[in-house]
Amino acid sequence: MNALRVPVRQVLRRSCLAPQLPSITTQRPRVTIQRPYVTAQRPFVPPSQLNNVRRGGARRRRRNDEEDDDTGDIGWAGDMDKEPPTSPSFYTGRPEYFDQVTLLQNAIVEARKGLKAVFLLPLPDFARKSLPAPFPIWKDQEEMSSDFQSQMSRSRYRRVVKLLNELNYYFSIAKAANASEVQSAIGSIVALFESGKKAASFATRKKKPVTLDHLGRSYSVGKRKTSSARVWMISVRPDPSQKITASTVLVNNIPLAEYFPIPADRERIMRPFKVAGVVGAYNVFAIVRGGGTTGQSGALSHGIAKGLVIHEASLQPILKKAQLTRRDPRMVERKKTGMAKARKRYTWVKR
Repeated sequence: MNALRVPVRQVLRRSCLAPQLPSITTQRPRVTIQRPYVTAQRPFVPPSQLNNVRRGGARRRRRNDEEDDDTGDIGWAGDMDKEPPTSPSFYTGRPEYFDQVTLLQNAIVEARKGLKAVFLLPLPDFARKSLPAPFPIWKDQEEMSSDFQSQMSRSRYRRVVKLLNELNYYFSIAKAANASEVQSAIGSIVALFESGKKAASFATRKKKPVTLDHLGRSYSVGKRKTSSARVWMISVRPDPSQKITASTVLVNNIPLAEYFPIPADRERIMRPFKVAGVVGAYNVFAIVRGGGTTGQSGALSHGIAKGLVIHEASLQPILKKAQLTRRDPRMVERKKTGMAKARKRYTWVKR
């Protein structure tokens, strides 16, 4: 039983027949087939489109040509190196546009630093309000498209204009403070984006001088909501026999107190006289049309304020600060479909 447990291979090794039997676990040597396309037999020749491309990047470059000759490796022909891009936004869709935006952003940062260096920023509120109102005339969308050499959409144009307005604000601060260095630096950049039609635009913005007629009357038009008022004003001739001069305000040939019975409407009409301090100095004749009492009183107040400026130009800053010479743009909001009014909705009923 013990003899049967001995492995067969051990028995064969002990016998004389062991050297004559081959080992089952021994692997046979593989014969290498000589293929005709192996690169070791002949060098690789690149196609014709790679003649002008130099090997680089992930490929390893040889240190010198002698090593290439020793190994038998043939390098690619051509000596073209890839030049770095001229712009950091070269790989974007619109490099010219982003270059100009970067230029404006850098200019704003430098302008802010320059104004802080001369202690002009941050600017107090009263100084900011005293700055002259800027009237920049920038190039239109088509002109900027040709300058940027790319199609300028509305969103991109608004982005450029927003940066230019901020830069022009710093330019106005430097100009008011007579900071010549900062002013010249910002002005050179702002001038690149100003339109060539600036002079013509300023000429059209100039208001025609309004003069009095041969009777000394001023004519003005005021508007509010859907109401309009045509106003004629003439100064009251002082009577030496009376200490207090009395003025007349006629609206559609009806006295003011009769035409506007509500006190709030009469206060709205007399407000320009009280602000300017000329109560009782002018006679007013007005024709109002359209709207209700609120709209007509607002239109009449607007026309009186403009008439006062015609008579006395020195009153314009006072009336402008009180926002009396400005046409109130608020209008009644339109009714919406499916709603009771402009904002009011119908009562929701479940069933």
